[in-house]
Amino acid sequence: MLSSIHLLQPHLLSLLRIISSLVLFSYGTQKILHFPAAASVPPMGSLSWIAGLIELILGFLVLIGFQTRIAAFVLSGLMAFAYFIGHAGKSFYPAQNGGVAAILFCFVFLYLVAAGAGPLSVDGLMKRNRAAA
Repeated sequence: MLSSIHLLQPHLLSLLRIISSLVLFSYGTQKILHFPAAASVPPMGSLSWIAGLIELILGFLVLIGFQTRIAAFVLSGLMAFAYFIGHAGKSFYPAQNGGVAAILFCFVFLYLVAAGAGPLSVDGLMKRNRAAA
């Protein structure tokens, strides 16, 4: 049983990368592309707007698995910054200060820095092509 689950590990890593970056990417589309529609969008050039631009661009790179470690490193830092700037001052407890998503994103992307993109990615495809050459 455990050996068959162990065989799924690389594909589950890819799934974690795809789902987490897709969710983060959707925050960027909402802030920058105004889709899906939001009650308020940050003004162009503001700190929230710049964060949205990073979420949009680097979230897409992590989604497709291109330059994943670098993009995930920046996104992990962005989410740590977002937590301390936007949430930590409200309360010590993430469940009370609304920072649960920021903390989870921070550590998921930090894990991707160490683990890489997984086999279902542009990085994985490039690695297989280099090995075949």
